Amino acid sequence: MPDYTIETTYRLPVFRHRTYTAETPEAACRLAIEDGDWSNQKEDPESSGETYVTGIWRGADTAYSGTAVPVPPHFGEAVQRQGGHFEVLLGLLKIMVADAEAGRATSPEWIGKATWAIEMAEAILAGGRGPDDPEDAAAEARGRDRPG
Repeated sequence: MPDYTIETTYRLPVFRHRTYTAETPEAACRLAIEDGDWSNQKEDPESSGETYVTGIWRGADTAYSGTAVPVPPHFGEAVQRQGGHFEVLLGLLKIMVADAEAGRATSPEWIGKATWAIEMAEAILAGGRGPDDPEDAAAEARGRDRPG
């Protein structure tokens, strides 16, 4: 059986408490965000994030030196998966709204992609793998439909 070196990560919240004098809460928030002095920072390990995979390499003890292997998306950080999928959902929504505004039916291809995107979003929220990419699934289906 082959060996794999796996790099896992979790986010450790680091915080500070500091008082800012400002005209509004928004102005105080801006001052806090722009403040680069973290000399009195504190760590909060009880609130650390999920553990997720950030790298895979073939072989034992081969991090950053062995052959890298793509990390399956469902082992990535949930917030990153959500952020990445947001762009897909926005694109599909824009297409469907444009079709509705133009008074035309959305093509079955786009409906299929939207169905896939919904299933993927639900899987991301549930921490699951999700369905295969719609193009990969379509290509696989075309290959099965060809006489062999």
